[in-house]
Amino acid sequence: MEIHIPQLIATIINFGILFLILRHFLFNRVNDTINGRQNEIINKINKTEEDMKKAEELRIENETNLKQAREQGKTIVEEYKIKAEKVSSELLNEAREEAATIIERARTEAGREKDKAADEIKGQVVDLAVLISSKALEESIDEEQHRRLIKDFIAKVGI
Repeated sequence: MEIHIPQLIATIINFGILFLILRHFLFNRVNDTINGRQNEIINKINKTEEDMKKAEELRIENETNLKQAREQGKTIVEEYKIKAEKVSSELLNEAREEAATIIERARTEAGREKDKAADEIKGQVVDLAVLISSKALEESIDEEQHRRLIKDFIAKVGI
């Protein structure tokens, strides 16, 4: 194998020219494309990290909101439970008061009926006493004297 120096120099010059042409037209574009893709990948990674941070913040915020909603729900249930117990207690007290009023009215009415019946019995006793005494005496005393005598008798007896 022989080395031809002029051919070797021509090959080196050709290689240098080809390198410079490729560098001028191809390498810059390839480097720009590679750098663009690298920047795009870095941006996507950064955006993904930001999205993950936002998602984590939203998850924490949602958990906090859910916890607060549960606490508010418990509070509302407790408030309505207290209100229901209060209303129930008020209704029960009103029913008791109404029952007491009805019982008192019934007692008053019963007392009136008792007094009325006692007055009627007294009147009937007086009438019977007058009738019995007039038959027993068979003399006629005026009715007013009989009634006075019978009332004195009843007062002494205690009817």
